[in-house]
Amino acid sequence: MAGRAQPSGPAGSGGGAPGLLPLLLLLLSAAAIIPRGHGQNLVTEDVTVVEGDVATISCRVKNSDDSVIQLLNPNRQTIYFRDFRPLKDSRFQLVNFSNSELRVSLTNVSISDEGRYFCQLYTDPPQEIYTTITVLVPPRNLVIDIEKETAVEGEEIELNCTAMASRPATTIRWFKGNKELTGKSEVERWSDMYTVTSQLLLKVGREDDGVPVICLVDHPAVKDLQTQRYLEVMYKPQVRVSQNYPLQGLTREGEPLELTCTAFGKPQPTDMRWLRVDDEMPQHVVVSGSNLLISNLNKTDNGTYRCEASNAVGKSHADYMLFVYDTTATTEPAVHGFTQLPNSAEELDYGDLSGTSVPPTASSEALPTVQLSNASLAFRPSDSRAGEDGAIRSVDHAVVGGVVAVVVFAMLCLLIILGRYFARHKGTYFTHEAKGADDAADADTAIINAEGGQNNSEEKKEYFI
Repeated sequence: MAGRAQPSGPAGSGGGAPGLLPLLLLLLSAAAIIPRGHGQNLVTEDVTVVEGDVATISCRVKNSDDSVIQLLNPNRQTIYFRDFRPLKDSRFQLVNFSNSELRVSLTNVSISDEGRYFCQLYTDPPQEIYTTITVLVPPRNLVIDIEKETAVEGEEIELNCTAMASRPATTIRWFKGNKELTGKSEVERWSDMYTVTSQLLLKVGREDDGVPVICLVDHPAVKDLQTQRYLEVMYKPQVRVSQNYPLQGLTREGEPLELTCTAFGKPQPTDMRWLRVDDEMPQHVVVSGSNLLISNLNKTDNGTYRCEASNAVGKSHADYMLFVYDTTATTEPAVHGFTQLPNSAEELDYGDLSGTSVPPTASSEALPTVQLSNASLAFRPSDSRAGEDGAIRSVDHAVVGGVVAVVVFAMLCLLIILGRYFARHKGTYFTHEAKGADDAADADTAIINAEGGQNNSEEKKEYFI
């Protein structure tokens, strides 16, 4: 029909077979000659795909009347014209073709495939809609760098976790064991890729030795991507003294006493020795390695016996306070004789030294908090100077409290008695000194006429109590 505009063939046919081009032009001309498309519309959805996976593009027609559907790439080159693929890219494959849908798959998706893809419907007027392909790139590599392979308890170390070449930028989370920690992240952009580095500052203690530090990635392209490093922490020895004999009861004169010292740390303690605090070790005491033996206890053995252990990090100790009872003693002390001194104040948070706390004592090695060792609680060892001293202190406090109560009560009673006495003697008193002087003409006469005169002055004396 003369005068009607003829639509051009498929845009960017990509170099199809020479004999097919006239056929395509003929089909388009036929579609343009016959008016169609009333009430038709195109439907499609955006696609998000991970790099290397398969993306599926669907162009659907509602109320189809056999109009021609084609799919174009971001450069507006025809990928599929109906069920024919002019573009020489074998990654595009026809999944479904019908009068109402054109569905195409794209395999091995890369960043270069990202963009808008157009669905066209040859109607009068023509219709077009686009879908966007978004390509996600998971991190290429996840690495933890640690400042020190081996740290000493109390030190602050730096850890860095790097997630390289991701799209979009990833989020890094830190965990120590099951506890989440907070790090500081920095993002660098290289072309269309992002590299994220997260820094974590961590103060380590002995309880962190062997604990994993985990770097976990949150990214839409990957799940459960993580890496971890195990902490290696060196710490001073932890020392404990246990009583082997007697297992229970009092340490009496003439009986033996055997103590064992155990210590562990990282590295393992290399030097261990026994000493007596503030006094010389008795000559009859036998020390063999970690064991201390007194075969025949007597009163001169009373005192504090200390086991010291050291390694490359430092030195620590534990004390045993001995009190020897008479052979006739039958009462057990209130507190037994083991004390465990922590290596540092931070050990109070570590939970290493279990037992019941008692008041702290001075130590040249650290800030000590005295604790009863596990052995003292397990075996209920017998004797300790601290036990007797504690009992004496309890009695002293009771006596002092009773005396104070009696004194206060006596003072209250005295105040009550005095108050009642002064209340009863309060008032106005009349004397007879001026009796007979009311009618006197002058003062001299009044004195002379006073009852009794000067001769009776002794009788006018008054006494106030």
